[in-house]
Amino acid sequence: MAAKSVNVALIGTKFMGKAHSNAYLKVGKFFDPDPTPVMKAICGRHADETAEFAKRFGWESHESDWHKVCERKDIDVVDISTPGSLHHDMAVAAAKAGKHVFCEKPLAFNLKDAREMLDAVRKAKVVNMVNFNYRVVPAIALAKQMIAAGEIGEIRHFRATYLQDWLNDPKFPMNWRLRKDAAGSGANGDLNAHHIDMARFLVGDIAEVVGMKKTFIVERPAEGRSAGLTATAGEGTEKVTVDDATLFLAKFSSGALGSFEATRMAPGRKNYNRFEINGSKGSLVFNFEEMNLLQFYNCADPAGRQGFKSIMATEGVHPYVGGWWPPGHVLGYEHTFVHAVYELMGAIGGKKTIMADFRDGAQCVAVLDAVEKSIDEGKWAKVEKVE
Repeated sequence: MAAKSVNVALIGTKFMGKAHSNAYLKVGKFFDPDPTPVMKAICGRHADETAEFAKRFGWESHESDWHKVCERKDIDVVDISTPGSLHHDMAVAAAKAGKHVFCEKPLAFNLKDAREMLDAVRKAKVVNMVNFNYRVVPAIALAKQMIAAGEIGEIRHFRATYLQDWLNDPKFPMNWRLRKDAAGSGANGDLNAHHIDMARFLVGDIAEVVGMKKTFIVERPAEGRSAGLTATAGEGTEKVTVDDATLFLAKFSSGALGSFEATRMAPGRKNYNRFEINGSKGSLVFNFEEMNLLQFYNCADPAGRQGFKSIMATEGVHPYVGGWWPPGHVLGYEHTFVHAVYELMGAIGGKKTIMADFRDGAQCVAVLDAVEKSIDEGKWAKVEKVE
């Protein structure tokens, strides 16, 4: 008997729209999701472009009004891959219509909106997930298993840096990610959000934070057209209304200490997403630019033989890798989205998932809010707890 299927509608056709579409195309080719996703509808602002996108990626139909997507009776899952300004209204509408909701990060601009989204999915009793896709990088999933097994002991430090350089050139035009009304914040919400979730996933909840931020380039050429991390210039200039860089310190509820740095002004760094975790028995280091490797230092190694060991997380025994290639045939960024969709299907099918739900997403927003409050007030800020 064939596994049950669910009909998916994806809202968004740019950077994340492509990544999510590719995931729905491939998940059933390499894994056995139950239920299986059916690519029922794609939704974008521009009808002609969306029709072409549907043809290219294999979506059965296309819409230019997201409200229609949420109202369609033949849709079971709404995937929100849009700028953050649209997440709240789309997620609430989808939940009220009884759809499962898969949403890009960060979940919302502020904790009030995040709580409303969480309330909506809870009232509707629908599966809800936030696409913190780094959770399903095989090396990071392995790190989670090693920490849970006590291999690095009591965690004392979480040290994270997320460095990019795509905005370093002052001639780079405006992009929606540089507008507060569309993106909510800059490097903090875009990049630190990932590390906040990874910190919570691997170490535990964050209790207090203190931070600082900076906008280095306050005015840029006006936007002509933008997509993903690219843009063309229009006429005149525009004011940048978000941060270029945000750094903060953190105290974890467990007693561990943390530091977080995010910038899009680090020449030579393309997607330098790195963390180091120090425990009483050892350390773990990960850098997404070498995403198939996990560095492990074991204090129990004999004298003269101690040092960081590189674990190549490409064997079938590692999380998710069994569906792909032989050992040593590395995976890439796009595979994380396939793993996330596989987890989404499993959650809909009633299986436990390691992916973030809306409560996790709201707790991440609570940390982001606390960082902003700390910067505004110039002192440590407590992080609100989301139940």
